[in-house]
Amino acid sequence: MILLPFMLAALASPADLPADPREARYRRCAATAERAPAAARGEATRWQLAGGGYFAQQCTGLAYATERNWTAAARSFEQAARAAETAQDKRAANYWAQAGNAYLAAGDAPHARAALDAALASGDLDDFARGEAQLDRARALVAAGQVAAARTDLDAALIHASADPLAWLLSATLARRMNDLPRAQKDITQALARAADDANVQLEAGNIAAMAQDEAGARKAWSEAARLAPPDSPTHAAAAGALAQFPSR
Repeated sequence: MILLPFMLAALASPADLPADPREARYRRCAATAERAPAAARGEATRWQLAGGGYFAQQCTGLAYATERNWTAAARSFEQAARAAETAQDKRAANYWAQAGNAYLAAGDAPHARAALDAALASGDLDDFARGEAQLDRARALVAAGQVAAARTDLDAALIHASADPLAWLLSATLARRMNDLPRAQKDITQALARAADDANVQLEAGNIAAMAQDEAGARKAWSEAARLAPPDSPTHAAAAGALAQFPSR
């Protein structure tokens, strides 16, 4: 599934960094953050006071992300990024990217754009992490109405993070909104190949089929979206609303 806006494991530390003695404690704190975020925040606070630095700040961000407190998570990641930059640690790029992703989840596109600009400008992200950051920056650019710039970032994301179905889904959606039906059809096919069990992918497949005046294809995809989506979700409501235009059979 690709519905969660935050991928905790997507951004690994750069491979060329020297070992840091704080990494083992960070891994334990991060594992705690996934199952007991309040306990992890307490641990990270104590560790911060004892010199945990940006490792402790990142753990705090992970704990807030588990609780879906996206603004607090973003601020913690941003603090970690600034501290890592001061230490000239390349991990700063990943922290900036995580901050940008969390700001997006919080609905704060301007701060997301600034954080993602910093992550990408560093040149320290590996290929997949760079693609994910480009994907997130494209989302921020769409929110700001900068469609052409978003298209450029999405095209780059499809090169660096082609395994991510969300990149193909968003590219297809943007193409549809730009009235580029051939591109929309091509990219939604790629998204379906990677995540046909995702309700959002099926919903967009129906939208694109409708744009192509393919009633049978639209019905099929929207029906699948309605089946896959939780009954109280916006995706289910959108699929059901789209299907309501057709007479029942």
